[in-house]
Amino acid sequence: MRIDILCTQDYPERCQGTVDNVREALDQLGVQAEVHQINDARKMIDHRIYVVPALLIDDQLRVAGRVPDVGEIVNFIAERPRYMSEVAQVA
Repeated sequence: MRIDILCTQDYPERCQGTVDNVREALDQLGVQAEVHQINDARKMIDHRIYVVPALLIDDQLRVAGRVPDVGEIVNFIAERPRYMSEVAQVA
């Protein structure tokens, strides 16, 4: 699983809060994931993200413009296997 947190240099406290919440959610679930904090404006434009911070799980936008709480991130991670099975059925 890959988790990207898109940020800008303007709001470092919001970005760090998102990183901390993601790490805490991963610890609660006992899940291993690659967590990347990205400050690249080009990647934000590619994903059509105009507000930060933005949370992407496996290149799917989950939250933009606010710091998600730990419970919300836990729900995003917990529903991921269900999403992957639905995609496999369609393909």
